[in-house]
Amino acid sequence: MIFKDILVTCGAVDNTARKEYNPPMSEIVQKENKVLRKIAEPVADAVSAVTKTAIKKMAEALFKEPDGIGIAAPQIGISQKIFLVAQEVIDEQPLEKMSGAYETFINPVFKKVSIKKSKDTEGCLSVRGIYGEVARPEKVVVEYTDKNGKRQSRGASGLFARVLQHEMDHLDGVLFIDKAKYINKK
Repeated sequence: MIFKDILVTCGAVDNTARKEYNPPMSEIVQKENKVLRKIAEPVADAVSAVTKTAIKKMAEALFKEPDGIGIAAPQIGISQKIFLVAQEVIDEQPLEKMSGAYETFINPVFKKVSIKKSKDTEGCLSVRGIYGEVARPEKVVVEYTDKNGKRQSRGASGLFARVLQHEMDHLDGVLFIDKAKYINKK
């Protein structure tokens, strides 16, 4: 997808966007790992030390990747309902250089999804080198617990909505390649 002159894929920005490619880092599990196919467990305590440690590990893994824009806990081997989205995606900012800021989504649930769908190319940090076209609702409303334990609700459209849906799929044991058409290897 072209987003401010950058080809973007959902879990990852196409490697041409930042002019570098990073093979999978050891923290990020790949598509063969069974944890990616499990339905993640709800988080019992959003502000516990265990949850905070998981979030910290996820952020470290996400921002070690030059093309990462979102990550779910199963992608680092933790079967918990947590995912992170880079702040640049939320704020619709350029993705060439990431600030390291992110939003945390714990025990997320979609409350609304639009009927209208759009197709776009996605990739994933756990499915390296493979991209495909995925049709997803253009707009969503998600309810979630933030890192401070507060229940939140927010709407999203465009790339942000797409990333939310991609990461939510990870919590349900679904990879984008399960839904994609026109799969390409790069």
